[in-house]
Amino acid sequence: MSRIDLAFLERALALAEKGRYTVPPNPMVGAVIVRSGRVVAEAFHRRAGGPHAEAAALRRAGARARGADLYLTLEPCAHFGRTPPCAPAVIAAGVRRVVVAARDPNPLVAGRGLAALRRAGVEIVLAPANVRRRAEEQNEKFLAAIARRRPFVLAKWASSLDGRIATASGESRWITGERARRRGLLLREEYDAVLVGAGTVLADDPRLTRRLGRSGERAHWRIVLDGRLRTPPGARVFGGPGERLVVTAVPADAPGARRLERRGVRVWSLPGRRRGTVDLARLLDALYREGVTSLMVEGGGATLGAFFDAGLVDRVAAFLAPRVLGGSAAPGAIGGPGFGLRRAPVLRDARFERLGEDLLVTGRLA
Repeated sequence: MSRIDLAFLERALALAEKGRYTVPPNPMVGAVIVRSGRVVAEAFHRRAGGPHAEAAALRRAGARARGADLYLTLEPCAHFGRTPPCAPAVIAAGVRRVVVAARDPNPLVAGRGLAALRRAGVEIVLAPANVRRRAEEQNEKFLAAIARRRPFVLAKWASSLDGRIATASGESRWITGERARRRGLLLREEYDAVLVGAGTVLADDPRLTRRLGRSGERAHWRIVLDGRLRTPPGARVFGGPGERLVVTAVPADAPGARRLERRGVRVWSLPGRRRGTVDLARLLDALYREGVTSLMVEGGGATLGAFFDAGLVDRVAAFLAPRVLGGSAAPGAIGGPGFGLRRAPVLRDARFERLGEDLLVTGRLA
């Protein structure tokens, strides 16, 4: 693959990124059409249900697509969904060569798009491993949900340098500064659902809403993990539009559940093995069947600990403030029994971002 090919793939990846907050549960895709070394059209997938990137780019290119090269961040589809398949459109347009950054593992695609192009005589060029990895990371939520048939899970918290998420007396607003808090809100914009434990609702009464306007009208779930059904119907998390859900170990016909349902809150009873706990694997399965492909778990410590203990965390976003809170009674970011050194979750591809005086540490779990 030439340096020119790599440059056009870079452009396609940058275009795909523009759909981060609006295309879920679909993947981000960018498309660039090049003829005689010049870009004749480009596009990205803007929203689920809207035109796919390659279809939009082909429409803009018109007759100029014949004999051109098409650069794509993801394999074109070959099946009917909410939009027509893209592989036949590429063939009909007369594209001579397609350069693809990553394959699509969706069982409805899974090589069928590239196979259809090859059968029609279109030359296929696959990106080198480093570009493929970048394209796969860009769509890690989509790819993981398809492969595991459950939502991709991000564990997010903000803590002091010594790992405390509140003081011994319960103060938690604000440990980090304004830039870090805004970055956390931006993360919330790209996830289908956000979840906290009942303890966080009782202590902080959060809204858990999207406030930055990046995700448009895309559905947003606000979920409370409440094994003993302690959350009051008047909690702020239950106000406003969107899906509101309480997941509990208490029977769904209990009086507390009925009070929540009268407020318009959905209640799922998914008891775990231990009394008063929720079966998190069943929860993720149920959310996936509802179309939720990504979930951000924001705390508190017991809830984050439960997801780590169950081995259900895919990525971490830890905001660290340069202050020490101390105190043996101050809660830590991750509760539960903890891990021995040999079993402790380890971050891969860790990245560090300065946000004012704070630090954001992100990475995927091995």
